[in-house]
Amino acid sequence: MMLEMHLRLIRDATFGRGDGVAGLVDEEVEHDAITGLPFLRGRTLKGLLVEECANTLFALSRQASPALSHLQEAAKFLFGGPGSTLDDEALMHVGPALLPSELWEAVDADIRAGRLTPAMVLESLTAIRRQTAVDEGTGAPEEGSLRAMRVVLRETPLVATMRFDEPPDSSALGLLAACVLSLRRGGMGRNRGRGLMTARLYDPTKPADRSDVTDAHFQSFKVLVRGKESAA
Repeated sequence: MMLEMHLRLIRDATFGRGDGVAGLVDEEVEHDAITGLPFLRGRTLKGLLVEECANTLFALSRQASPALSHLQEAAKFLFGGPGSTLDDEALMHVGPALLPSELWEAVDADIRAGRLTPAMVLESLTAIRRQTAVDEGTGAPEEGSLRAMRVVLRETPLVATMRFDEPPDSSALGLLAACVLSLRRGGMGRNRGRGLMTARLYDPTKPADRSDVTDAHFQSFKVLVRGKESAA
């Protein structure tokens, strides 16, 4: 089974790769070397979902929810356990979040034909933002604190593929939908307003008008947590 996670940036985001470019930026975004197209690593995206899952389970534990143990098993199915044994491995695999395949293929063709360069593509989808730390006492910029960060521009769409080793049950799909809906920010500076995004789950095997399955799966989560009557 396969699902897709569709992301759309509401605000500029820096999906950093851990280094910069001398004389240009202190923090460079993750991007494909051949096409220049920015992306979000699957491992990073999975980490964001794991964080939302942990927050959800913690909230349920505080409420002594009877659904907690069931959802903990669903979380283990999706994200694995806190070990490295085969029994603890996740049965869901999250791929990188890429720009739509049609755009990727068109850009790749133009680069191979010499009409575009990776640098041109990267610059068209990103911008460089500069910021400096401010002294709380004087309100003046701190010396030597100016930093330049490349950001992926708002309204950029990204699509990640999720593959399952075994068919997930309704509980796992419901928890996944809850985690996806909870995902609101990503990347560097997300606690300072950057990286605001929306996320939805899609089933690529369904017709386009019915391929968004987020709400349908989230209903399963609500039924499990609240009970059938309150979720109706």
